[in-house]
Amino acid sequence: MNRNRLTYATLSLLTIALGLASRRYQAMLPTWVGAYVGDALWALLVFWLVGFSWPRWGRRRAAVVALGFAFLIEASQLYQAPWLNALRATTPGRLVLGQGFLWTDLLCYTLGVLAGVGLERLWQRAKAKTS
Repeated sequence: MNRNRLTYATLSLLTIALGLASRRYQAMLPTWVGAYVGDALWALLVFWLVGFSWPRWGRRRAAVVALGFAFLIEASQLYQAPWLNALRATTPGRLVLGQGFLWTDLLCYTLGVLAGVGLERLWQRAKAKTS
């Protein structure tokens, strides 16, 4: 696989915008969207960033690394060191590291990475048909 870095940078920025919007306008969205979509988008962003960073990796490897990273970040929320909590109290720290462990987040991360895998597959098939 050979990913286009410009495409993955664009996808990353779009995903960040959607994720921030899902939090900012949470009150206007259905409850389940406000509660879960931001976490799925966060994991999707991680998948895009892995694809951007290692464009020649296969889809499966990128997905495993992205999901592993997301799960490690979630597990790190079980560790409540004062310095880490201070970092989590900042906006960037909260966005990247989260605040509290939730089992449902693991499902959201899985769905977000699977969405990235599915979108890549669709683009590859569409690209193959036009070639």
